[in-house]
Amino acid sequence: MGNFIKTQNSFANGEVAPEFFARDDINGLSRLENMDVLAGGGLRRRRGLAHVGRLDAYARLIPFSVGEDENYLLVLEDKHIGIYHNGVRRFDLLTPWGADCLSRLQYAQRFDTIIFVHPDYQPHVLAKSGNLFKLEKWGFSSNDDMTLNIPFMKFDDAANIKITVSTHPNGNNYAVFTTSSDFWTPENVQGRVMVLGKQWRIFEYVSPTVVVALGNGGYTLPNGPVSDWREAAFGSRRGWPCSISFHQDRLVFGGSRSWPSGVWMSKVGQHHNFDVGTGLDDEAIFLTLLSEQRQQICTVVSSDNLQILTTVGEWAISNKPLTPSAVDIKQHTAVGSVATRHLPPQTIEGCTVFISGGQKDIRELTLDQLGESYNANDLCALSKHLMQGPVDLAYNEDTHQLFVVMENGDMAVLNKNAAVGISAWAVYKTQGKFCSVAVLQGQTYVVVQRGEKYSIEVFSDDAQSDAGTYGFSYAAAGLPMLANRHGPRKIRIRKIGARVFETKSVFINGRRAPLPNEIYDAQSIGYSGDVAINFLGVTSDAISPPWIIHGSEQLPATILSVTMHGWYLI
Repeated sequence: MGNFIKTQNSFANGEVAPEFFARDDINGLSRLENMDVLAGGGLRRRRGLAHVGRLDAYARLIPFSVGEDENYLLVLEDKHIGIYHNGVRRFDLLTPWGADCLSRLQYAQRFDTIIFVHPDYQPHVLAKSGNLFKLEKWGFSSNDDMTLNIPFMKFDDAANIKITVSTHPNGNNYAVFTTSSDFWTPENVQGRVMVLGKQWRIFEYVSPTVVVALGNGGYTLPNGPVSDWREAAFGSRRGWPCSISFHQDRLVFGGSRSWPSGVWMSKVGQHHNFDVGTGLDDEAIFLTLLSEQRQQICTVVSSDNLQILTTVGEWAISNKPLTPSAVDIKQHTAVGSVATRHLPPQTIEGCTVFISGGQKDIRELTLDQLGESYNANDLCALSKHLMQGPVDLAYNEDTHQLFVVMENGDMAVLNKNAAVGISAWAVYKTQGKFCSVAVLQGQTYVVVQRGEKYSIEVFSDDAQSDAGTYGFSYAAAGLPMLANRHGPRKIRIRKIGARVFETKSVFINGRRAPLPNEIYDAQSIGYSGDVAINFLGVTSDAISPPWIIHGSEQLPATILSVTMHGWYLI
């Protein structure tokens, strides 16, 4: 039997999984709900949510900043984009994307335009001009002869197909293309092919073996069937880009429905031109990721290098500048990402943070000391139990918080500040479900479902409840106690104290801690100092949390440290 006084004055590791409860080198908690870990290591009840606007159904949030005072929140709904400015819905635009498409939309912003891509839809560009917004189809640039600067490919299912070219009664600009076996579909209409060294637009579908094509001039009939021909990389038949980014003044497309491991980069400064030309330094670039495993590019990220995240690993192109003749590409790690929905990677303290393909890890791509190879460090190694099917994420640089929305409607929140050694996960809950999250100019916005209703809300220092109506409880629970690196068989707690800061209400193990009477004055900010509760020898089994600080009152609560007094038996 031994007496103890044990103080925990840092909670820098946040909530940790039960398998780490026996570690004596972790400043963690067995439960951390609706609380944040501060830079100094203490705990604070999370901010409440202020109401912004009502929604008819689920929506996805995307930030869009085009100037110092021109910060817009894009709310993607079923066939609509709502554009909010200063909390007010200013514009509403029709879109081609139904509710089932929203999770796979990816986007890239440059100045006052943002381009959206989806594997089943032609890219669209949202542009701000003056006080108006316009959403229209994005297209490849054209030349004087009406050809498009679009990349062409030889797809696998066309490898053994030959085309017999014959004349058409409409004139010498038209030709009939007859394939050696069934190949064409109605989706080929308006698509482009490269035959006889020139571009043709499919004008009419006749049958699975016959289409009519329109060229831009005369041609000479070949002596026999043509095997050297290609199709446009993108279109209704082959699909459209899956991912997008800007890198070194090139527009980058990553993967498509029919060529999942392809990377296409535009000419420098000409973001609609993907003609590879003769391979000059500023011309477009095309490459395919080659590995033993078939892989789908999930997203492309412009950092110091061009990072390419696929279903089986993480690649990078490190050339500076990037030219067709100099492409140094290699796979660095083999974690993999999610392809079925877009989980936008976040930049945190100079590193790229992404969700793994198994959706149980959140990884951080960091370069080694030589700047040559990437490592994929696990940011939730101590807290994997909190990863319950991530569906959205966003990072707030101002508050040093990564918000990860889960399928069950909770939100895992990482308070991360490497400068002071904080990497702490917690869980946010509300009366309802979190659905989407976005950060715009230091403000964290969420879509929340409460019953059958949806709304946009924002975390606010001035809000003590959620949306002015819904209260929420908070809790922090200690780890099972260790004594001299041993796990005691039994502990008896005589007293639990907490050092608090500007707090109006504190509950410890179900009992309200007495505070000086003056803090109940409505004009008082709150009490700062020590509070304690005597338990007269309450026995614990040494497995359950020895202390729980909690509350449901909609009042501030900040805990700097917790101290236990008692004795233990090993």
